[in-house]
Amino acid sequence: MTTQSLTRPPLVTLSGALPWVIATLFLLAMPQIFTSNSALTIMNQMAITIVFALAYNMLLGQGGMLSFGHAVYMGMGGFMCVHVMNYVEDYSLPIPLPVLPVFGGLFGMGVALIVGSFSTRKAGTVFAMISLGVGELIAACSVIVVAFFGGEEGVSGDRTYGLPVFGTEFLHQIEIYYLTVFWLVLSALLMYLFSRTPIGRMANAVRDNPERAEFLGYSARWVRFYSFVASGFFAGIAGGLFAINYEILTEENLNLATSGSILLVTFLGGVGFFFGPIIGAIVFTLLQTVLSLQTEIWQLYLGILFLATVMYFPGGLAGVLMMHALPIRLGKAGLLVVPYLRTLLPAALCILGLAGALEILFHIRHAALGDSEMTLFWVTFDSHAPLPLIAAIVAVAVGFWLARRSAPELAEAWHKANTPDGGAA
Repeated sequence: MTTQSLTRPPLVTLSGALPWVIATLFLLAMPQIFTSNSALTIMNQMAITIVFALAYNMLLGQGGMLSFGHAVYMGMGGFMCVHVMNYVEDYSLPIPLPVLPVFGGLFGMGVALIVGSFSTRKAGTVFAMISLGVGELIAACSVIVVAFFGGEEGVSGDRTYGLPVFGTEFLHQIEIYYLTVFWLVLSALLMYLFSRTPIGRMANAVRDNPERAEFLGYSARWVRFYSFVASGFFAGIAGGLFAINYEILTEENLNLATSGSILLVTFLGGVGFFFGPIIGAIVFTLLQTVLSLQTEIWQLYLGILFLATVMYFPGGLAGVLMMHALPIRLGKAGLLVVPYLRTLLPAALCILGLAGALEILFHIRHAALGDSEMTLFWVTFDSHAPLPLIAAIVAVAVGFWLARRSAPELAEAWHKANTPDGGAA
């Protein structure tokens, strides 16, 4: 037995498995906290988006491949899953419902094999443009090839015709939730393990310096190809889960808007971290479902958030969290509490004032004739009166001034919290 084998770290450690166990238990307990069908639907959508975002991050975050058409593989997997669902109904095939995402994953992987055979020869702008062209081509074919895509109406199915699994016929939303959670945990675990394999490690090397990887004897093209195919498989899994949850697939599941959305989700969460797309998917789904019920201009707020992330937090929301790892290790995180409160509370006032001004202006512009009453922040007032708009503008100005005034104090506290000696000269 060699010295290397004696010092080799174990594949699974308690500290590495603990977050997965806690996350799984949390997911299993969620239906006990949020019991309504609408909450279960939102959580299902969130889980599907997480799987899709993690699959996309295998390209962008690990391999450095910017794709503008990755919705193709999710959509193709979803369409295949719906067709299998219909075959089960028409021909009484002995295929249980929980197995259907495998068909979606395999079909998405098959499409990725074909597209990746020529698209992964190059990276950067060439790969991005090829992905855009393939995405537009498949989206156009979805209206032409009616036999597979169903035309503009799409293809629908009925999940209840599958074989019962341990007496479960998947008639209720909570049963679909636990099925989705099973595939979410399994897919996330497999994608994490893939990132720890030699191919996953080399994908990072190819992303950072493909010439050096080639010099070491690794083919950058084949590393990108394997990552691309694996990403297509898990994107197809997400498409299969979408088909099971919503029982219908349309052209919207293939088009550029869906591909752009998953790019936004992944970048918002943070492409440099494995858990970044998870955070991005949660935030995006909440904005898309909960915030959209409160305001009609929720997409404007989402765009502002994305723009602020790109400009000031390129590491995404996960990067913001990981910035505090060093102060926590040094035991100096407490130095940031008061400066944060003095800076973030006025900043929140500025943001709320800006949102209030936007909502008032939107209501003035789009409200029906004679409808001047609106409710904002649980307060009902006349939107056409000058006082509410003036109050919102004053809140923006005061909040911005106070936050700007306390920013140097926060910068000084941040320096001390990240310096082992406390920032002493």
